[in-house]
Amino acid sequence: MRNYSPLLRCFSSLLTPIFWLLFFSSCQKPEEAAPPPTSTKPYVPPVYSFSEQPVWQDEFTTDGLPTAAKWGYDLGGSGWGNREQQYYTSDLANARIENGKLIIEARKESNGAYTSARLVTKTKGDWKYGKVVVRAKLPQGRGTWPAIWMLPTNQVYGTQYWPDNGEIDIMEHVGFDPNVIHASAHTKLLNFTINTQKTAVLTVPTSMSEFHEYTLEWTPELMKMSVDQNTYFTFEIPGNDWRYWPFDQPFHLLLNIAVGGDWGGQKGIDDTIFPQRMEVDYVRVYSLVQK
Repeated sequence: MRNYSPLLRCFSSLLTPIFWLLFFSSCQKPEEAAPPPTSTKPYVPPVYSFSEQPVWQDEFTTDGLPTAAKWGYDLGGSGWGNREQQYYTSDLANARIENGKLIIEARKESNGAYTSARLVTKTKGDWKYGKVVVRAKLPQGRGTWPAIWMLPTNQVYGTQYWPDNGEIDIMEHVGFDPNVIHASAHTKLLNFTINTQKTAVLTVPTSMSEFHEYTLEWTPELMKMSVDQNTYFTFEIPGNDWRYWPFDQPFHLLLNIAVGGDWGGQKGIDDTIFPQRMEVDYVRVYSLVQK
């Protein structure tokens, strides 16, 4: 029988370090995975600009009725939700192009009725974001209520209540408060019926005697309104709740003169002032560009 003792002792001396290495390795806590790297770059909001050339415009160069390819009419005398007194028509007497200007004329007819016009671009000019520029001279006199404004083309947030889908008032003026220009945005939770509307005013002493540019700049994050490049109204998106900001859908433009109504008629109507007209030199719409 051979003697294996020296060999076993040698083999045992080799195994001992390996055993203890494996033992201590099994007792160590597994190393946790490192967290994913996080970006240290700050959030940079998008930078927006507008196209250099209009994507839609009317310079009103041809006398007669407004071009049917760009303008339609709201018609009737239902009070329009504000107990207004005028009846809107599509007659040449109330809306026409004359000497390079669009004329919207409010009149008191021989039968005592008031007539006017409300022009709309719905389905002929609808825009989601962009810049809208309207150069206009306003009517004057107690009882007039001209407006340059926008409404949603589609009712994506329901059809039951105003203003769930929003309203953008680029310019409003009431004759009993001369030369004060109003800009507003109305939504379900921000509107004048609950005195929460986003609004601003600017005094423009020559609004009824001279032409001025009334401008809306509208992006996914904010609205700005100005007169002759003087910004006086800013409304930033307050969050992702449509009840505060439904302005993520196409809107169309409206131009009109109302007579009387809950606001325009607060101090009555002076019948001696008629006819009264709003003259529009041009309408230009520029598309939004994201840099």
